[in-house]
Amino acid sequence: MHTQSEPSNPGAIKTPISKDALDQLFRKARTHSAWLPEPVPTKLLHEAYELARLGPTSANGSPVRFVFLTTPGGKARLQPALAPGNVDKTMAAPVTVIIAWDTEFHKHLPRLFPQADIRSYFAGNKPLIEENAFRNSSLQAAYFILAARALGLDCGPMSGFDADKLNAAFFPDGKWKVNLLCNLGYGDPSKLHPRNPRLNFEEASVIL
Repeated sequence: MHTQSEPSNPGAIKTPISKDALDQLFRKARTHSAWLPEPVPTKLLHEAYELARLGPTSANGSPVRFVFLTTPGGKARLQPALAPGNVDKTMAAPVTVIIAWDTEFHKHLPRLFPQADIRSYFAGNKPLIEENAFRNSSLQAAYFILAARALGLDCGPMSGFDADKLNAAFFPDGKWKVNLLCNLGYGDPSKLHPRNPRLNFEEASVIL
């Protein structure tokens, strides 16, 4: 006989990940602006993507697209679009990722979501495409940040850029559009400021 404290289906209950893992992903993870002179292996970029792509999106649409800038030439193309306060830290980062969304993501839906005809919902509906792609690429950007942290990388996600200039420089055909940027590498912990406060549960949450 089960007691009230026992789960009705114990095999379905997941075990929480370790405290160390939670620290690395959240509690001790920080947004970095200063970087150690250590390169990021290309295989880690692949591994971070392979993990991030597994996170859920609406109808498995997967609208996010990544451009990994790893060379001075790539960074030079980006620099004119950056806000002045973001130039130095971006130029110093081993990798800067342009996290974008695909305006034609729905064309892949017959393969990504074969159990229903979802593509037809989006065909010719630009507002629905843009709303869905921006929301879900933002989700996927967060998955990517957590994946990168899980692999030992530090992240510096940021706004602070001219989207029109960036899109013209990297996506002149208009098919992809930038959502946000994220610097990647191994952050210099000596350059961190104290963590800023966060809202507590009661300020930001309601249970109904």
